[in-house]
Amino acid sequence: MDEAVGDLKQALSCVADAPTVHVEVHQRSGSTAKKEDIKLSVRKLLNRHNIVFGDYTWTEFDEPFLTRNVQSVSIVDTELKVKDSQPIDLSACTIALHIFQLNEDGPSSENLEEETENIIAANHWVLPAAEFHGLWDSLVYDVEVKSHLLDYVMTTLLFSDKNVDSNLITWNRVVLLHGPPGTGKTSLCKALAQKLTIRLSSRYRYGQLIEINSHSLFSKWFSESGKLVTRMFQKIQDLIDDKDALVFVLIDEVESLTAARNACRAGTEPSDAIRVVNAVLTQIDQIKRHSNVVILTTSNITERIDVAFVDRADIRQYIGPPSAAAIFKIYLSCVEELMKCQIIYPRQQLLTLRELEMIGFIENNVSKLSLLLSEISRKSEGLSGRVLRKLPFLAHALYIQAPTVTIEGFLQALSLAVDKQFEERKKLSSCM
Repeated sequence: MDEAVGDLKQALSCVADAPTVHVEVHQRSGSTAKKEDIKLSVRKLLNRHNIVFGDYTWTEFDEPFLTRNVQSVSIVDTELKVKDSQPIDLSACTIALHIFQLNEDGPSSENLEEETENIIAANHWVLPAAEFHGLWDSLVYDVEVKSHLLDYVMTTLLFSDKNVDSNLITWNRVVLLHGPPGTGKTSLCKALAQKLTIRLSSRYRYGQLIEINSHSLFSKWFSESGKLVTRMFQKIQDLIDDKDALVFVLIDEVESLTAARNACRAGTEPSDAIRVVNAVLTQIDQIKRHSNVVILTTSNITERIDVAFVDRADIRQYIGPPSAAAIFKIYLSCVEELMKCQIIYPRQQLLTLRELEMIGFIENNVSKLSLLLSEISRKSEGLSGRVLRKLPFLAHALYIQAPTVTIEGFLQALSLAVDKQFEERKKLSSCM
């Protein structure tokens, strides 16, 4: 127990004496090297490069051992804790190394056989999964959103390890992300599960993510008994019983619980429907007692979330459309990707928003293109993250249609694509 608590303390992002810098080491899938040997080599690498300016990734190494066994070494999530623009001296920080190998298998289905059909009750991933690699970094929000979610789960584990009396201080291991469609709530849940599996790799050998099929659960089963629900959660309980696993249960569109209750009260569904809903809530209450489980839920319709469920959620995080600053980061990552693939050519350096702030947003030959991107970002406010990620593709498809384009030409096309998006939204609104 003492060793486990020590590992958790290292994983926590707040250390009294020095800031913690998290370093994620992606071990190659075919590598059989011992983690201790990899840690030793990575620490030597960090000692040679002990001054960094925020997040940084190495994919090429001078040392043959690292080349053979490691895909990448990444300093991550520095912006979640380091608020200023000063360089980070790694020698003055606590270094938390997280070594992981990706599971290349895709999701499996959890099926429940019923008399007339075979119902897909859930999808199941073993984490960390190759499918979710890079997902955390691709989701751009105000930094507090990610930081708060990480800190919440770390605190739940710490309180469990310290045997805090849950009758005196209550926590339920339930997270609720709510907000309009297209803001990345489901993706954030999956990315959080992946991130925490890596962050706690010294404590749990692997993660398990069970995504419950809400539409099947709360629609098809209304005419069935709650026994099917109990059977599904028994499968989840079997995963939780493995204390080497960190288990995440994801329930998308949890407002379906409310729809079930309301339909029952209105007399449009049989009384068995309410038993299904109650069975779900009962099962959630049972599995949340285990220290190695986290329940992640999402809702698109805030006002329809069941009060009985809201009371169970410790964190109720609103996920809205990205701010102009977040949009700038999204666009910048898209432009960098297109330059890497040489669709935007030749490559040109763009300034980050922080760098623009440092020069007071003064226009010159170096900042001109970045300021244009900032202007496009401001007029994109109100668009969801899902739409924003499509716009670079639409800009090329509608206004470029050539193998390569200059960055000036691409930004002009992107601006036109944003205008067209708002025009189409206005037309759709008037038709409705």
